Amino acid sequence: MIIRGILPLALFLLASTAVGAPLTKARVQATSLVNQADWLAYLQRSDELAAENESALQAEVKAQGRKLALPAPDGGDFKLSAKAGDAWYSSSEAGQLATIVLSYQAPCGGWSKHVGYSQGPRKPAMQWTSQSKPGHSPHYLATFDNRSTTEQLHFLANVWQATQRADCQAGFAKGFKYLIAAQQPGGGWPQVFPLEGDYHDDITFNDDAQTHILELLLGIINEEPQFGLLDDSLRREAKAALERGLQCVLATQLGPAGKKTGWAAQYDALTLQPSQARQLEPAALSGSESAQLIKFMMTIPDPTPEVVASIEQGLAWLQSAQVTGITKVKAGGKTQYVSDPDSTEVYWARFYDLRTARPIFPGRDGVVYDSFAELAANNDLGYDYYSTRPGSIVTNGQKKWRKLLAKRAEQ
Repeated sequence: MIIRGILPLALFLLASTAVGAPLTKARVQATSLVNQADWLAYLQRSDELAAENESALQAEVKAQGRKLALPAPDGGDFKLSAKAGDAWYSSSEAGQLATIVLSYQAPCGGWSKHVGYSQGPRKPAMQWTSQSKPGHSPHYLATFDNRSTTEQLHFLANVWQATQRADCQAGFAKGFKYLIAAQQPGGGWPQVFPLEGDYHDDITFNDDAQTHILELLLGIINEEPQFGLLDDSLRREAKAALERGLQCVLATQLGPAGKKTGWAAQYDALTLQPSQARQLEPAALSGSESAQLIKFMMTIPDPTPEVVASIEQGLAWLQSAQVTGITKVKAGGKTQYVSDPDSTEVYWARFYDLRTARPIFPGRDGVVYDSFAELAANNDLGYDYYSTRPGSIVTNGQKKWRKLLAKRAEQ
């Protein structure tokens, strides 16, 4: 049976959702937050790093006798091609890639996304990001979106473990310090830092950005071999950042006390209220991001009672949020989901309404539909509105979790 909204065929305008507001000095000063000074210092740090990025680029542009910077080549997402400890990281191919990755590390310490590393190292006077044109405001210059920065850090750590390259160790340390600097006083991380406004300033769970950061920090704290390149002082910083990040995760889990559900894809950093990103990404519960957060928390060696409760309530919500009675088909080259009472497939919606916890389907036309069929009838598709990813957490992940809890109870 398909889970449907309480109001059949209801249409909810996206304009009614909370749009992510940029972090500004005026906004901070207008709040009653007791840590205003910390927020103001954070904004100043953002401004200083933005100025550092721009100053470095303009110095290169001037030295090359150019009026504008060179555009960076566009490319796909950067993803690791081997697991930690794999022999590939000692290969010449990995070594050449490490040189390219390091060349695109922005002065602030982070990396952009969709950069064409296959085109070779960054040239002098070339932008660090392919996401904005020369002469325009930087866009995604350093970001955690699409695994950016965290994936480059994993890669450099693995190459260092295999080769002991000093430049990889230095690049990792610089990137790690950037990650620490980007953490907001409330414990979350924005999508982009230095800040660039709009929803990019929000606490971002979308595409598992914050989850990937927390996974990296936990790996450092657990002293995984590839992270032996960090000294004890930086390892202590990682521990403190992880603790603040977990507090943010607990604070943003939605629902009343004792009956928490899941998480939204992004939150306003000051109010901790779910917020809207792009037009087809409203303020809503997120099935996939919630599942990945729960999966991460299950790996914490000694979770607090608060973390255990968060996991349990999140699992209960994921079980209740299952969508059945549909099947995935290809029609006209597009993925469609059609009613099929005999289907044994289990899905989770990309978005669930904040009030009803029912699946919703936001379209590119600015309307949130009550069913996928209505959405498809009025919009071009090309966005993942259903996912099976939470299935492994609800089944195998939960079984392992129960065994782990039982083992701890016996100790």
